[in-house]
Amino acid sequence: MEYVLLIYGNESAMLNAPKDATAQTIAAYRAYTEALKKAGVHRASNRLRPTSDATTVRAPGGKQSVLNGPFAETKEQLAGFYLIDVPDLDAALTWAKRCPGAAHGSIEVRPVWTA
Repeated sequence: MEYVLLIYGNESAMLNAPKDATAQTIAAYRAYTEALKKAGVHRASNRLRPTSDATTVRAPGGKQSVLNGPFAETKEQLAGFYLIDVPDLDAALTWAKRCPGAAHGSIEVRPVWTA
């Protein structure tokens, strides 16, 4: 079953982290990605650009609006994702706990809706 691991963290802290801390974080994510690939569960993953590069589209009642940036201010922002294919939720949670983002933010584990 496919699950998406949504990585949330404090974007400001991530963008302003010292270079050595950023290098350590990148190394941790590379190692985590390699572990997913070696286990044969990795399907896709990527980092996201900062929320300042986001555009939000809404169309309530057929009236469209386009906003620059995220719609709402929050403590944690969506920073990236992993799409994994594992047997069940327990396996997905095991991988989510190992994600480097869990140490400084949160990992939302959500099953992919299959048609």
